[in-house]
Amino acid sequence: MKVITLEENQFEQFAKTHRYRNYYQSPAYAHTMVKFGYKAHYLGIIDETDTLIGATLLLYKDIFMNNKFAYAPRGILFDYTNSFTVKELARKLKTLLGKQGFMFLKMDPLIPSTIRNEKGSILNMNNEINLIMTNLKEADFQHKGNNLYFENEKSRFEALILLNRSIHDIFESFDKRTRHKIRKAERSGIKISKDNNLNIDALYNFIKKKHDRPLEYYKELCKNFKGQIDLYYAILDTEDFVVGSKELYEEELDTNDKLTKLIQDPTKKGVSQRNTLNKKMESDKLVNTYKKDLVLATKLLKEHPEGLVVGGALVITYDNAAYLIIEGFNPRHKSLNPNYLLKWEIIKYYQQKGYKYFNLNAVSGEFDEKNNYEGLNEMKLGFGAVVTEYIGEFDIILNGLTYNLYKSFNKEKENKQKN
Repeated sequence: MKVITLEENQFEQFAKTHRYRNYYQSPAYAHTMVKFGYKAHYLGIIDETDTLIGATLLLYKDIFMNNKFAYAPRGILFDYTNSFTVKELARKLKTLLGKQGFMFLKMDPLIPSTIRNEKGSILNMNNEINLIMTNLKEADFQHKGNNLYFENEKSRFEALILLNRSIHDIFESFDKRTRHKIRKAERSGIKISKDNNLNIDALYNFIKKKHDRPLEYYKELCKNFKGQIDLYYAILDTEDFVVGSKELYEEELDTNDKLTKLIQDPTKKGVSQRNTLNKKMESDKLVNTYKKDLVLATKLLKEHPEGLVVGGALVITYDNAAYLIIEGFNPRHKSLNPNYLLKWEIIKYYQQKGYKYFNLNAVSGEFDEKNNYEGLNEMKLGFGAVVTEYIGEFDIILNGLTYNLYKSFNKEKENKQKN
């Protein structure tokens, strides 16, 4: 086995057909990250017949005393089921990269471990996962653990919607609340528009406070993934919002009046009366909500007669899948549920295009205990998504002495910051 340098086109030709292929292991992603302090290099792994059996994009930078850190995002693209070749790969990487001033290499190959339902129950397990984990451990790849949140460079858990079904079946797989929010967004006058000019600025205004990526990062993605990237906006038709709000308000007022009459009916007693009272209380809340919506709609129509952008989403397509990269919405219009209708329209678009699944991106791996990401999981898994759990993140130490110095330096720095 040898580890060699590959030309970009050689790497791309191999990567796009590999079992674990993904858009992170692509020249387009490499070009993007080079703009933000990284250098990029393509490695190939050949066997004794000079056949290419593995490859990876390496992103790297100097981080400590002229020593470098390398990262293979969602790589290395390799067969990890053979114990001998995994150990040989580790030895070759240590020899080659260690001599070149690298301290350690991080990787998080896109190897699925389990498929889970919305409650976290295992639906399917990779029957090779234990063998792969053993081989990596014996080859001195250090696993960062089966963490449940977002401690790694990339999440271990992602929500995927299977698109190889009819639109009707997909919609019916959504939970009741999700379907209700989609319909409410439609009745509120939300329209979804694809921005073929990829003007990312409006979307960035919705996400800049919750994500640390600069605007230029998303512009680079749009440039480098041109032809594979789509930008969508949720636009509030303020005139339709007034009409829809008025209809909902009047319909609920009518329902409320009927419930009031039922409550006053002396023949209604016991369970029937309690059920009517509960419905009346719920209707009172809806009347109040729809009244507020009507007031807001009237105000927005005066201020924005041409309509108002209230949300957006950026999607990359790669191979047979569409990936939700980032989404955001104006929190002042959260009640209109623009993010729900956005996802639904995106799902319909890529289902009709013949894609196999829509990746909603990261979720938490904690399905039972209360945690800060419950809302994130509830929203994404409400779309009838399954959860893919990946193998996780690994480090391989290439220069133990400088790596230990680096760790000690960082620990001391953290302690000073705490004090």
